[in-house]
Amino acid sequence: MPRTIDFNSYVPYYIQLIDILKEKISSGEWRPGDQIPSEPELCELYGVSRTVVRQALQQMEYDQLIQRKKGKGTFIAEPKINESLIQKLTGFYQDMRDRGHNITTNVLRNEIIPAPPKVARFLNINAEDKVLCIERLRFVDDEPIVLVTTYLPDALCHEVVRFDLSKRSLYDILENELGFELSHGRRTIEAVRANKREALLLQVNENDPMILLDSVTYLKNGTPIEYYHAIHRGDRSRFEVELYRVRPDQLP
Repeated sequence: MPRTIDFNSYVPYYIQLIDILKEKISSGEWRPGDQIPSEPELCELYGVSRTVVRQALQQMEYDQLIQRKKGKGTFIAEPKINESLIQKLTGFYQDMRDRGHNITTNVLRNEIIPAPPKVARFLNINAEDKVLCIERLRFVDDEPIVLVTTYLPDALCHEVVRFDLSKRSLYDILENELGFELSHGRRTIEAVRANKREALLLQVNENDPMILLDSVTYLKNGTPIEYYHAIHRGDRSRFEVELYRVRPDQLP
C-alpha cells in the first residue's frame, strides 16, 4: 500500500513528504530524468498545502535529488559520479572503469606547442620549450563529464603521439609502453564557472558551476612528467576522500 502522510505524527509534514518521494526514487519507481507530479498534483495526492510541497521540493532540490527546469517542470536528477582523483594517483579513465562505467573519449587536440608560462612553471621547464598538448572530452556512460587539457614535456614524452588516446589511458601508456615510473602528484580543486566553449562541449549552460582540477604528476626522481587542467561538470561530479586520524607524534 502506498505511503501517505500521517497527520497525527509529530514529524513535520514536509519531512514525511520528502521520505515518501525519496522512497519512490530508491525503489526505482521514479528514475533519473522522469518528470514528477506538479505542485498542485502533489497537494492533491497527499492532502497537504502548497507550502508543505514547496518546502519538501526545495529541500530535495538542495540535496540534488531533483532538478527544476523553467517552463518544463520538475525532474529526478541524475546521480552524481563519484571520483577518487584527489585521493590517489590515478587517471580518470582507470578510476571510472574501476567503478564499472563505460568510458569514451574524443581527442580534440594532440599537438606539439611552445609551453605557455603557467605550464612551463608546473613542469619545471623553460618557457617556450616544446610540450605535447592533448585535449580530450571524456564521456561517462555516453554523457560528457569532463574536458581535460594535458601537457607533457616533449623532450621526455614525444613518443606519446604514436598512441591512440581515444582508446587508452595516458598513465597506461606512460608506464607500460614508455617505461616511466609515476610516483606521486599534487592536485588542487576549486569551483569555477563554465565559459562559452566549455559549456558547448559539456552540454551545460554558460556560467554553470563547474569543478576545476589542476594536477602535476612526478616521476620517482622528482621530475614533473605531466600537468593537466580538467573541467568537471558540477552537476554530475562528486569527489570523495577517505581520511585517517593521525596523532601529532605520527606526523612527518
